[in-house]
Amino acid sequence: MNDLVRQHTALSDTDLEWLHLLVSEWQLLSDLSFADLVLWVPTLDGTRYVSVAQMRPNTGPTSYQDDMVGHLVPRGRRPMLDSALDEGRIVREGDPEWREEVPVRVESIPVRREGRVLGVIARNTNLLTVRTPSRLELTYLQSASDLAQMIAAGTFPFPGQQVDMDASPRAGDGLIRLDAEGVVQYASPNALSAYHRLGLAADLVGHHLGRATAELAPARGPVDEALVKLASGWAPREFEVEGIEGVIQLRAIPLKPKGTHIGSLVLLRDVTELRRRERELITKDATIREIHHRVKNNLQTVAALLRLQSRRMDSAQGREALNEAVRRVGSIAIVHETLSQTLDERVEFDEIADRVLAMVAEISPGKVTTRRTGRFGILDAEVATPLSMVLTEVLQNALEHAFAPAEHGTVEVAAVRGGSRAEPRLLVTIQDDGRGLPENFDPQRAGNLGLQIVRTLVEGELGGTFDMVPAPGRGTQVVLDVPVGAEKQH
Repeated sequence: MNDLVRQHTALSDTDLEWLHLLVSEWQLLSDLSFADLVLWVPTLDGTRYVSVAQMRPNTGPTSYQDDMVGHLVPRGRRPMLDSALDEGRIVREGDPEWREEVPVRVESIPVRREGRVLGVIARNTNLLTVRTPSRLELTYLQSASDLAQMIAAGTFPFPGQQVDMDASPRAGDGLIRLDAEGVVQYASPNALSAYHRLGLAADLVGHHLGRATAELAPARGPVDEALVKLASGWAPREFEVEGIEGVIQLRAIPLKPKGTHIGSLVLLRDVTELRRRERELITKDATIREIHHRVKNNLQTVAALLRLQSRRMDSAQGREALNEAVRRVGSIAIVHETLSQTLDERVEFDEIADRVLAMVAEISPGKVTTRRTGRFGILDAEVATPLSMVLTEVLQNALEHAFAPAEHGTVEVAAVRGGSRAEPRLLVTIQDDGRGLPENFDPQRAGNLGLQIVRTLVEGELGGTFDMVPAPGRGTQVVLDVPVGAEKQH
């Protein structure tokens, strides 16, 4: 819609925002009307109309099989559009149109904002299945008529009340029509079922909805007065009411078709099961985070015990072996600490990599600088845990063996996301500018424990590849290429 409006019309950004607000609401008008809606806006030169949005009803058959968005129609071809635009009134005159042997009633509703008509909604009703309307259908049609008059007067949609169509109740979920005093004139079967779930034993018709709703909700003092007001439909609001047996979501829409408050529409749906599942998920998420927190604490306790043990050892070799174990345990603890702060089993690995760099740099025998370039991105926990250990081992190996005591140097970690959408991969390069590899060194057969751990984790657990080669110029370069899960968009 943005592209069409900016390409073909003279509407301002604030006018466009009003059209977006209207389109966020007009599924309701379509469902209540049992009709398709097409929004036509006059072009910049005033000689044509361009259709910028379309909506089909959930409550009846469509009258448009094709997508109408983007169509251009010369002024004069559809006189009802001209009349609605020029005169600023709802136009219903004319005989039904026939489209593919289907009779269609066409009406035009001007879209007004601050006294100006921005465009016209063509309301198209498929008459092939028309029958004697029920009380529900009559209520729908009367409510649609009231909303259409409010659109033509510029009083609907309500400014600042953009609605999430996926989350808000729809007409088919449950509908209640109130008079100007907040007394129920009509309640659909679904609406009655929702209130019965709250504990209502009687019919709703003839009762004041605000007071009836407040009686069904647990007593909360002054909150009850606000609930009475909300459920009476005096203001456009969404809210929830939780009773002993259930939860219902309500949306109040004041009706002022001629500038005077004549009543309200209240859309509602039973969200009892939805809220129950949400509470279960919250409990599950909290439990998982608590488990990660406890695992992190236990790992830190193990690291502390190993550190204490290393201080009591006389053997320098044994002491160093325990210190390496402390760092290995610490790298796993960092992952669990990060997981304890997230809502899913995925982590932003850049933060973990930076903390591993800082932790390993503490053992540097000289003045070695560490840095990271590129992004690891978001990784699943089953990738993040072994990768953190691999990173720890490779960095520890570089800092211990690449530089002489008190020697200055640099170790750089570079990460690049690549591969395809179906098979994303992560390429990690750890490069130092130290003394380089020994002659005839084979990383696939080197026997020290650190490299054995790296090979096992990269090739066995991560399903990737590992290589260690001389760096261009001076030093050593370690290259890791591992498959990773697709990164979620944030």
